[in-house]
Amino acid sequence: MNTQKASREDVSYILGILGFIYPVSKELSKAFYENAVGLRVKKGNVLLNEGEHCRYMYFIKRGALMGQTSHQGKKIVTYISIDNEFVSSISGLHGAKPSKEAIIAVEDSELIAIHNDILKKLFLSHFDLNFLFRVMVEKYYSDAQERAHIIRMGNAKERYLYFMETKPGYIERLPLDLVASMLDMKLPTLQKVQKQHQLSQQRDRETEAWCQKIEDYIVRQEMYKIPDLSLKKMAEDLSIPSHKLSSIFNHSYQLTFTDFINRHRVENVQRHIADSQLMHSYTIETLAKKSGFSARSAFYNAFKKIAGMTPAQYRASLQLPQTVQPRIQH
Repeated sequence: MNTQKASREDVSYILGILGFIYPVSKELSKAFYENAVGLRVKKGNVLLNEGEHCRYMYFIKRGALMGQTSHQGKKIVTYISIDNEFVSSISGLHGAKPSKEAIIAVEDSELIAIHNDILKKLFLSHFDLNFLFRVMVEKYYSDAQERAHIIRMGNAKERYLYFMETKPGYIERLPLDLVASMLDMKLPTLQKVQKQHQLSQQRDRETEAWCQKIEDYIVRQEMYKIPDLSLKKMAEDLSIPSHKLSSIFNHSYQLTFTDFINRHRVENVQRHIADSQLMHSYTIETLAKKSGFSARSAFYNAFKKIAGMTPAQYRASLQLPQTVQPRIQH
């Protein structure tokens, strides 16, 4: 492996990252400046073969590395790490025993490394390094345990969503066959799940756009005030199939078309009830009619269903000054 002394700028960058976890002493910083080495590896290059002793702790300045192990003649990706992550052999940490996995460059990569012999000496005299290393190892094991659980217990979709959530941006960057191997699924399965997820996201965006059009139509244009407004008329006005519009109400709003329209009608009546001056000029039933209700019984049933009380009870619950007597007819 061809290495050269790491630049001061690169070592400062690593120390800055470590400093977010725990303050790094001047003495430890000096040791990093003196001992860190830099190297460049091409995509496909092997830093460590399975069964070899790992000699370095690597920091990925730029690029991507993967762990790969063999089982019954099959190559299995155990992890993939990219920019700003530390990588070493966990099974053969510090070169104490042969590694059970290879370390291979997934992309052309720039790495900064410290030899394990140096690290072992620094562990003996620097508490901050011990603390930092403990935090990193704990995080690695926590991530590995969660990854192992979802791969053992989750179905293909759950594994894919887990990867998308925990490794944002990876799926667009990395070869899909390697991601499939890490998630313990075949490439065609991953491609199918990915396509289904993309279609689902597209439908979500389309649904959101339709919801905005629906609310503009109902709220801003106040189309709920039309007594004979129907799902069919609304669908025609918005140029959307009736069955799709009905589905949006049922799934996005979790309301039927009638309940959705009546909710806006009732809310309009409620706003008017809160206006004492307006109530001096109109009866409740007149306000209901102006809000789109064509039948007295339909209005009272809808109001009680949505507000949980009668119009008179709602008026009383507002505790408004009774300077004028509201004209409420039952």
